[in-house]
Amino acid sequence: MQESAVPPVPPTPPVSLAALLARDDLGLRQITGPPAADVTIHGAHTSEMSDPYPYLLGGELLLTAGVHIPDAAGAGTSYFDDYVGRIVAAGGAALGFGVAPVHDTVPEALVAACQAYGLPLVEVEPRTTFSGVARAVWQLMAQARMAELRRISEAQQGLAAAASRPDPVPSVLRRLAGRLEGRAVLYGPEGTEISAAGREPGDEVRRALAELARFVTGHASSTATDTVAGTRLAAYALGSGRDFVLGVAAPHRESGDHTIASVAAVLLSLLTGEHQSGTGAARSSALVRLLLGAGREEVAPLLGGGEGDGAVTRWYVVHARPATGTPDAVSASALGAALGSPLVDAAGDVVRVLVPAGRQPEAGTTPWDGAPGWTLGVSAPVAPAEWPAADAQAARALARARAVRAPLVRHAERPAFADLVPAGEAEAHARALLAPIGAVPALAETLRAWLSLHGSWDRTAVALSVHRNTVRQRVARCAALLEADLDDPDVRMELWFALRHL
Repeated sequence: MQESAVPPVPPTPPVSLAALLARDDLGLRQITGPPAADVTIHGAHTSEMSDPYPYLLGGELLLTAGVHIPDAAGAGTSYFDDYVGRIVAAGGAALGFGVAPVHDTVPEALVAACQAYGLPLVEVEPRTTFSGVARAVWQLMAQARMAELRRISEAQQGLAAAASRPDPVPSVLRRLAGRLEGRAVLYGPEGTEISAAGREPGDEVRRALAELARFVTGHASSTATDTVAGTRLAAYALGSGRDFVLGVAAPHRESGDHTIASVAAVLLSLLTGEHQSGTGAARSSALVRLLLGAGREEVAPLLGGGEGDGAVTRWYVVHARPATGTPDAVSASALGAALGSPLVDAAGDVVRVLVPAGRQPEAGTTPWDGAPGWTLGVSAPVAPAEWPAADAQAARALARARAVRAPLVRHAERPAFADLVPAGEAEAHARALLAPIGAVPALAETLRAWLSLHGSWDRTAVALSVHRNTVRQRVARCAALLEADLDDPDVRMELWFALRHL
């Protein structure tokens, strides 16, 4: 039983010696040793040292022209026995002997030594260079790596699709067992078998897998491996609580199997973690209630607690944009975790996070004062009924943060002169004043950004992701349609007031 398996050879996809022998351009011929199909090679190394042991990592095809063989060795076999013994002790996979220019044939004593030690011996004909053999090995390894990556990618997609099914845990186990052609078991607290899929192993293997699952729950390592009755066993503790364990039994082990099983373990950690805490069910219930017409105030308590005024829980809406590229699901989830909320929406190039106000850390801590690689816009703390307004606040704060190249901008919440005008009257005034540009949303959006950035063409262009000439054209169009002098501060103030209430 091993807590962590350290490979005896470099972690690269091995290639079969048979695949190398099948290359017509090399003209290699196996003289002795086990069947080529049973021999795997992890690299190629050329050496004329009489003792190559210190220079081998294990798994190599060692290439030599026999320059190191002393003349007196032709009469005896002790030199070849020592030489081959050292190769085997170093973990060499096979020996390739070039018959030119030093030797016309492979020495018979070398053949006998390789046969005695069970080391595959391959004859390299004169026209084939050692560099050509090494290049062929690396080409085959590259092909094996691409095949492995495709297999892992397909398995990841299949496991993710299984996790989204109505019965996610059994579906993930079935998909994993099918990929590994073995057995996948989810163990619960006290080692109880909760769900399983795949071929039923024998009693000895089943008991050993259950014991391995119990082993990882009580040790620091989150994984453990073992081999019983020719079956490879692995156990993965799920989550920090270690109440659940994924057990895998497979008749053979291929490159990428550990990665595939690890992906399944991550998915099962998420599924079992939500099952334990109940948060997944609560969020699902909140979504269903919203779809069936319940108000935001009713479903907000199901999404997680926060600080509130009396019975009203307040929330922040955060808009975030990465410095480069488009955010993916993993980076978006990581940002949500850093902000203290699993309520994340990654749509397009902006990530939105709904955060209970009670989970905001103190000032001076990241990411609330700027997350590395992200630009953030944060709304004022609002009640659930005001989520749409907070969403707009966060969007405007993000636009301003990008324009002024700040890592974070917060929406300022304080009493303003505009609060003296009833909301209905302010909205009616705004619609009437801005009617000439109301049919073209891009004009109102550009005017709003331009005014908020004090008439800066360059910053507005950055905020809207357009060319500065486009900003100039749109603002000039607004001035013409509104018949307004946009250089007049009173006109700007009135338009800003209207845009805030539109």
